[in-house]
Amino acid sequence: MSAGSSKADVVVLGGGLAGAAAAIQLARAGIAVTLLERERATGHKVCGEFLSGEALAYLQQLGVDLPALGAVPLDTVRIAGKAGITERPLPFAAMSLTRRCLDDHLLSLAERAGVVVRRGCTVQGGLQRDPAGWRISLAGNHAWLGDDVFLATGKHDLRGHARSAGKQPGLVAFKMYWRLRPTEQHALGNAVELVTYPGGYAGLQPVEGGCANLCCLVQGDMLRRLGKGWPALLAHMLRRSSHLRKRLSAAEPLLDRPLTVASIPYGFLRQHSEGIWYLGDQAAVIPSFTGDGMSLALHTGMLAASHYLQGSSADEYQQTLAAQVGRQLAIATAVSKALVRLPRAALSIVAVWPGVMQCIARQTRIQPAYLVQPVAQRASARPATSRHPR
Repeated sequence: MSAGSSKADVVVLGGGLAGAAAAIQLARAGIAVTLLERERATGHKVCGEFLSGEALAYLQQLGVDLPALGAVPLDTVRIAGKAGITERPLPFAAMSLTRRCLDDHLLSLAERAGVVVRRGCTVQGGLQRDPAGWRISLAGNHAWLGDDVFLATGKHDLRGHARSAGKQPGLVAFKMYWRLRPTEQHALGNAVELVTYPGGYAGLQPVEGGCANLCCLVQGDMLRRLGKGWPALLAHMLRRSSHLRKRLSAAEPLLDRPLTVASIPYGFLRQHSEGIWYLGDQAAVIPSFTGDGMSLALHTGMLAASHYLQGSSADEYQQTLAAQVGRQLAIATAVSKALVRLPRAALSIVAVWPGVMQCIARQTRIQPAYLVQPVAQRASARPATSRHPR
């Protein structure tokens, strides 16, 4: 091993939900894990922050006490369009919690499990395979060597490992926290609200601290036609949705500017592993309206850790994941396209058949049979020769 480099059994790149979940499970099973996170401090992320029943189950496994963190229970879904509002109870338990709070807590749990967490690490030059393992070169002339690499960099592609455009490309996402008027916060209640408008849709839901998260999507060409970025999009949404206009009346934005991310590859599903364990948005990207993005991220982390501990290959993990979520992604992407292209038709179907909301919710979830069991219930099958002393 050369000067200026360190070694671990597993190097996890990215400290979001997927990376932290995998790191915790592996460390608890005795694997020497180093997690490299690009940000020095945990910040907000472009995310709807909806925790479905599958996410709740995984977070409980990991030891997260959501009520203690201030998570808000959710029990209702509303869809607001020109024809009015359609409201139904959620067909499963759900909660809401900001990513900054949850991600920071998971990294703390990772450190307690024995994971070496390094923040402020920027990867330079991609990944190189050499006889000593995977070499990850960092800014500052330091490198980490890992027998295996778990790539969980979220929406940030690593050079040489970029994702394809997906099945619904060209979307741009914005996120803003709001302090609503007390009457509107009370009216929002414990609901997640889906608002449609030409060229996109938005989700509004309560988060801890008595605030609300507005996460919205718009087609890139529509955004260009509107001009002036976020101010123009916000004006467009308020002009087209009387419901959202009422909700945000006299509301206070809580960020200096909205968070944004472009070129979201909805419907993307990684087909080849190349010997790397791809997690989270680097493995699969599901449309935001389903509220299953956080569950899917956690599932990839838990599933990959499970396969690794059983002695499976990265290819076997990737094939299993594709078999489990391929249909889910296809359905979700088709519905997302309809919401963007034909919002009136989509809402008309919901008005005629309200049960379609629950049906779509069930069809876009990770099936219960696929949920990974706690690591303590399995004996690790990973060959001892692949491990290094802590």
